[in-house]
Amino acid sequence: MKVAIYGQFYHSNSGKYIEELLHALEQDNIEVFIEKNFLNLIHLNKTVTREYNHFSTFDELDASYDLFFSIGGDGTILKSINFIRDLNIPILGINTGRLGFLATIQKEEIKQTISTILEKKYSISERTVLCIKTDPENDEIKDTNFALNEIAVSRKNTTSMITIETWLNGNYLTSYWADGLIISTPTGSTGYSLSCGGPVIMPNTDALAITPIAPHNLNARPLIIKDDTTITLKVSGREDFYLASMDSRLASLNNKTIITITKAPFKIHMVELHPDSFVKTLRHKLLWGEDRRN
Repeated sequence: MKVAIYGQFYHSNSGKYIEELLHALEQDNIEVFIEKNFLNLIHLNKTVTREYNHFSTFDELDASYDLFFSIGGDGTILKSINFIRDLNIPILGINTGRLGFLATIQKEEIKQTISTILEKKYSISERTVLCIKTDPENDEIKDTNFALNEIAVSRKNTTSMITIETWLNGNYLTSYWADGLIISTPTGSTGYSLSCGGPVIMPNTDALAITPIAPHNLNARPLIIKDDTTITLKVSGREDFYLASMDSRLASLNNKTIITITKAPFKIHMVELHPDSFVKTLRHKLLWGEDRRN
């Protein structure tokens, strides 16, 4: 069995849990590859002294990997898809941050669940991915033109609102006068879109949400559409540029740039041990108001 491990940060209390994971993998003779920067953090904090194989970019991964461990919060999982892309490697999130929707297990559960995981006694939740194309092509996003949570456009260098002309499958919908517009997957419906008044969408729903950000027109409401819809956006405003975001990645686009958003031809495979985990997490969020900025 062959696994990859990735983390963005080294949380102060996560050392012993990383050690637990690596020890369990070693006990089962699992072939382990750790992302280079994260491996440097592990060595810097003296979590382990053993040398491990490492990888640096998504080009170094292939379909021979059985699992991809993401150690951190939901933000770390969103970064993970840059390595996975269309390889169909299942992602298992170990949450060392705040309560999140995407993590498979909490850090305290490693010991009691690792054997189940290594025996592949889990289910897969397939998550829709969005793809963005621009006309003219933009060098900042052409190689990482996809998002698991959402693609959004927003104003840049101005306090004035922007106008976002919107077409669905070539049919004109409306012009949003707002701070921006969010196109969200079911996975991303509990993030930025939700904070702007968008709906929560169950992960297995074949739908997307269009949510305006602080619209001037009070009649502008979030809209649910089929996930095979082609969305075209044209932005105009007082400034010559606006921002396009793909999860946590940003690009600056000229107002003349036309954006086309479609469903990507691949899905991200999330490992699930508890089929009702999304509902339980949602209940906690609603009761306690936890945020997901990990």
